[in-house]
Amino acid sequence: MTDSPSLSSAPAPGGPRRLVSRAAAGAALLLAGALTVSVSPAAAEPEGAPTDPLARYHRQHLDWKSCVLGPDDETGKELQKAGARCADVTVPLNYAEPNGRTITVAVSRIRATDTDRRVGALLLNGGGPGGQTIGDPPWVRTSMKQVGERYDVVGVDPRFVGRSTPLDCHWPTGSFIRGAGKDRSGFDRMVAQAKDLADRCRTAQGDVLPYATTRNTARDLDVVRAALGERKISYLGYSYGTYLGQVYATMFPGRTDRVVLDGLVAPDRYNPRLLRGTERANRRALRGWADWAAARDAAYGLGRTRAEVLAVVDGVQAAAGRTPLLIGDHRVDEHVLPVVLFSGLSQDNDAAYADLAQAVRDMRRAADGRPVTPSPGFAATLAFLLDGSASAYGSAQTAILCGDASAPRSPEVYWRDIERARAQDRLFGPVTQNIGPCAFWDPPRERPTKVRDDLPALLVNATGDPRTVHANALSVRRMWPSSRLVTLREADQHAVYGVFGSACVDTTVNTYLATGHLPSTDITCDRASGR
Repeated sequence: MTDSPSLSSAPAPGGPRRLVSRAAAGAALLLAGALTVSVSPAAAEPEGAPTDPLARYHRQHLDWKSCVLGPDDETGKELQKAGARCADVTVPLNYAEPNGRTITVAVSRIRATDTDRRVGALLLNGGGPGGQTIGDPPWVRTSMKQVGERYDVVGVDPRFVGRSTPLDCHWPTGSFIRGAGKDRSGFDRMVAQAKDLADRCRTAQGDVLPYATTRNTARDLDVVRAALGERKISYLGYSYGTYLGQVYATMFPGRTDRVVLDGLVAPDRYNPRLLRGTERANRRALRGWADWAAARDAAYGLGRTRAEVLAVVDGVQAAAGRTPLLIGDHRVDEHVLPVVLFSGLSQDNDAAYADLAQAVRDMRRAADGRPVTPSPGFAATLAFLLDGSASAYGSAQTAILCGDASAPRSPEVYWRDIERARAQDRLFGPVTQNIGPCAFWDPPRERPTKVRDDLPALLVNATGDPRTVHANALSVRRMWPSSRLVTLREADQHAVYGVFGSACVDTTVNTYLATGHLPSTDITCDRASGR
């Protein structure tokens, strides 16, 4: 957070695997976090009952068709190649008024081929909030190996995301996440920006903002379940998707079969300030990347030791604080530069680290006054952050976060937190503690979900996850004593199953999906694939 922010997931469609070489993924990530305000779990209503106000949604006929929207639709082509079909599921905008305005939720499905041993439908969520999931079934099906033949693998773009009914506030950016700057004047600029982004959403989408929430997304998932003809669903969620899974299992008890949550969001920490508390993990990931870059000084020229590489990072940060760096057509200032670095640290692999090394090299050249044409990965990150091409992503992500839980209203609260965090980490502290649009948002219509006390689920997390820190997974494991936790050691990785390449993790998840039986104890996997 896919995360933020995505906290876990990337702005590009296609789920965690597409994050591997996309620096923008980290900013989008999951902004992951947790909710504590109590509310009674919603009672599950038997669909199809005479008094069921949602009967027409539960019984709707789905028109399955090609997933390809046009000649340039690469996601659709990948889905078609994998044998997927797509449909639109009609849901109420406001579940309190089921006969009122409707919206659509886009789904894709690769059907089970081993029909004699079919388990059921496996619904996916790749995180965000705001990340597309409709393109994920092909790579998830591949990761599942033979057990994938026993499932209908279903990607669901949540309401207002991707191919579902859209929500777009017409922002000049794809993410509200920024650094606060080095002084109070910089922070005041961020206060003004946050208010402007909130005002744009209120003006452009005020009629639907109250209904962009995790609880409504969970209600949509249950309509999808019923429309698919399933009594129960299995579920695989990454990053923010782990919180969505917790909310669904709470609101609709008895409707889940096998549940895998990867990159855990702890419910008592879910709120619009999800990145708070990740500073140490991101600093550790930065040091790990610096070691990687130092070992490749011949390729990137950033220094031969960790200290030398980190000195280059400090140098470009200081330079951007004096004058914005000219990178192609973009200006990278003290607010954007820390987010570029932060965004490059959610995936622990060569491709992602190379993208970040190229970005730092480009910024150093710009700091030296040289003209710079950014590397492709860096150019994609800058476009995501500095033009309106990804406005819909940031708009939906923010609407969900702000619609789920309130944020502090006073800028002074954020300023005090920034100053305290800056003393510990002057690069990441002003990012994770900064003000956002939720400070200027209308209050949520519903209270946050009090997540249920226990659920037998398989939890997955890396020890060095810089978005959903490992402590979150330990918290959920304590909350759900019948669950089991799979820990990947010594990896600064956000999203593990099917993404990182750990045979230990992947085999454990696939065994559970095949048998329905959790491991007898928690499992720790050593890092199996090197950088």
